[in-house]
Amino acid sequence: MKIKDEINWETIFSKKSLSYNIIGVLVAVVALKGFMVPNNFLDGGVTGISILFRVLFNIDISLFLILLNLPFIYVGFKKIGKTFAVQTLIDVLLMSFLMKILYIPVVTEDKLLIAVFGGFLIGLGIGFVIRGGAVIDGLEVIAEYSTKKLGLSSGEIILIVNSLLILGATLQFGIEAGMYSILTYFTAMKTTDYVVDGFEEFTSINVISGHEDDIKDLIVNEFGKAITVYKGERGYLPDSFHIKSDCDIITTVVTRLELIRIKQAILIKDPKAFIFIQSIKEVTGGVVKKTRIHY
Repeated sequence: MKIKDEINWETIFSKKSLSYNIIGVLVAVVALKGFMVPNNFLDGGVTGISILFRVLFNIDISLFLILLNLPFIYVGFKKIGKTFAVQTLIDVLLMSFLMKILYIPVVTEDKLLIAVFGGFLIGLGIGFVIRGGAVIDGLEVIAEYSTKKLGLSSGEIILIVNSLLILGATLQFGIEAGMYSILTYFTAMKTTDYVVDGFEEFTSINVISGHEDDIKDLIVNEFGKAITVYKGERGYLPDSFHIKSDCDIITTVVTRLELIRIKQAILIKDPKAFIFIQSIKEVTGGVVKKTRIHY
């Protein structure tokens, strides 16, 4: 879906957006100059390609960070929106400028520390920038655009590109460097996910029970959670397909810290309860935490 909009300068220069973007860019520059670039450690995406090209062509990495991101910024402009594209362009230019002028000493030459802390910091920087409404590594933008054309998911496209990148690192720097690049990329990816999605993951618990009223009372009155009840049918077993009965499907959303306690309490009420659990990325509104929203 195309989102055509005018450039929203108020959004770009809002305090929240500026804070996220400036902090994200600064952290990414520290990761690149203090850990990854001096030691030829590759992350995934555009930053990794830029580090590889820097070694191959002996040209300042700042130039590659700009040139390689430009196609992604253009796609973002056409497919996501003008505000996103302008904000991304500003962040990429700022990062390239800071890479050129800031002096950051090499923090360590220990390969494991570089992979872990370099990956953590670059992931942290990317995550903050995404929270600010932009990107400093546009691979995911182009992956989203290519999904329909290539018949692959965004994750598959990113995996293919990064696999080729790590193969290039292995050929250029050796097998050990390739393995450390995998560790760097994994650390960065997980850190970015935590920053963007939050450390407090939410989970949907769905319960089908013969003691449905007791389960509803437990979740709402003892745990203080809102529930949604779907009307369904149970039965349809292989040996008794025609036997069925109406049932309530009780659904609630909890944090991962609450998950085990609620699940155990449900099984105490009904040891035969059928429970299925789903991870969810985001929750808006309703009663999820102790702060309640009244309608």
